[in-house]
Amino acid sequence: MDPNLLHWRDRGRSFFRRLQTWINLLDPTLLLSSDPEIEKAHTLIGSSQPQDKKDESALTLSLSSVHADSGAALPIVFRPPAFLPITAPLVVASLLPHSGVKPALFWQFLLQSYCAGFNHANRNSSTEQDKKTSLKQLLLIAGTASYTSCAGALPQIFINRLRIRSPAVQTFFRSLFPIPLSAALAFFNVLTIRSEESETGIQVFDRNGNPVGISKAAAEKAVMETALSRAVLFGTTAAVPNLLVLLLQRTRLFQRNSLLAAPFRHMSVAFVLGLMVPVSFSLFPQLGTIKREMLEEELQDRAAGGRLFYHRGL
Repeated sequence: MDPNLLHWRDRGRSFFRRLQTWINLLDPTLLLSSDPEIEKAHTLIGSSQPQDKKDESALTLSLSSVHADSGAALPIVFRPPAFLPITAPLVVASLLPHSGVKPALFWQFLLQSYCAGFNHANRNSSTEQDKKTSLKQLLLIAGTASYTSCAGALPQIFINRLRIRSPAVQTFFRSLFPIPLSAALAFFNVLTIRSEESETGIQVFDRNGNPVGISKAAAEKAVMETALSRAVLFGTTAAVPNLLVLLLQRTRLFQRNSLLAAPFRHMSVAFVLGLMVPVSFSLFPQLGTIKREMLEEELQDRAAGGRLFYHRGL
């Protein structure tokens, strides 16, 4: 088992401990570290338990920058600390009330393409022989990004194609419909990008960190947990600002100053996204567990203590 996962075993037992860890791991300044520094940090935490602040810094750098299956540094744009700085402007732009279909498609394509790349880079790759991205995976990423981009622009497509002029109906498509749509697309993005894991299975470990076999049941659980966490992230980010703006537009302040709605919406989207990123990453442990009765028959006898462990991915 990779040193990162061994440390997640100790730090991932409770939601609040995971949340505290993720808040530290999402520090954008960690992106300034070079690959040699990351490799040195990963080697250091594999040799001993962190004893001082220097070792804790190495652990934080390793957990935020190294893939727990390959042991290699993640591409800088797909590391967890880069997620919020990159997605924040894309999410804000994708939730704007666009005047045409093309701008809506453009921003949705950028957002969904990045999410597809992030989901792929942070997948569980424990059973992959070749760590390079295959043509099949590239086609899957492109197809997922294209499909979810078109689906994400549906509210604007409906408004334009149906020539909707009713304020109430426009409010529904611009403010309410994007809430379940954003959650569903985030869920679908993870589910399709990581579908290969469910087909081939992922590595499972005993409580001592020794690999004991390949499990499709663990893979399905890992993908489902990650998909749910991403749906919570983007669904909440769409829901809170949109519903808040709808309520505030009924107040005298916003009725007298209608121009306040747009900047308030932008700032609230970025603020809620910033709050929800560490929360959504913390919903499920990075080192997940699966009970013996949920495992394949050939693995049940190897589940000492009634459970096995797996890398969930992100």
